[in-house]
Amino acid sequence: MSVSPSVREVLARRIAGEIILSGKPGATMRKWRELFAVSQMSLSEKMILSSSVISDYESGRRKSPGTKFVRRFVWALLKIDEERGSRFIREFTKLTSSPSMAVLDLREFPIPVRLEYLCRAIKGETVACSSKYVKEVLGYTVVDGKKAVETLSGFEYSQLFGATTDRALVFTNVENGILPMMLVRASSLKPRVVVFHGAKPDPHAIRLAEYDQVPLIYSSLPSVEQLVKSLRKLYRTALRIKLGRRVRPPPKISA
Repeated sequence: MSVSPSVREVLARRIAGEIILSGKPGATMRKWRELFAVSQMSLSEKMILSSSVISDYESGRRKSPGTKFVRRFVWALLKIDEERGSRFIREFTKLTSSPSMAVLDLREFPIPVRLEYLCRAIKGETVACSSKYVKEVLGYTVVDGKKAVETLSGFEYSQLFGATTDRALVFTNVENGILPMMLVRASSLKPRVVVFHGAKPDPHAIRLAEYDQVPLIYSSLPSVEQLVKSLRKLYRTALRIKLGRRVRPPPKISA
């Protein structure tokens, strides 16, 4: 089965973008290499360089890689996967291009964003683990809760976390107040916080969140469109601060 060049391009841009924007590019490189199930030796052979170079980047012993190196790194991962039958690329295609697509938006913040600003942006109220101190999140993923529960495999679920699990996993279109939390509970990967948009979390979901010590937030925004718009506005605000156009005091981020 051949894979569309456009699919490879989308995946290549996503991987490269996450590495370049990441606060720890070496760790992000390691995450993608491990997701592709490629050893440092195999990758270095494909890139025609010493495996110690890959190791040094992943461990932080070398400075952040330049764009040319990142391009070679991404090309090598995709090439190895294609030689193995494009298993990972097909999984990515299924996750992002199928009629049952669950991911509505996924972004890494250019700087850590305080949880209070996230809650302000989405009109969020903490309903579980309010005493657990979570200072910041590094990104967010907005997921159609119904489709996620019905269609995502364990491998696909892991893709919801982008570059890091230190993010807000936002379930919208929630019809049952416990099912999304059951999905989180069943996985070894836990987000920094979980957000419900739609149905309020029921007492069972709250108990599951408290059992895993994952703060659970309820967003009262009236529509999915407003939810995504508010999160993207939060992203743009963080980007302006990253670029040095800081506003003091920090701007109030509203829906």
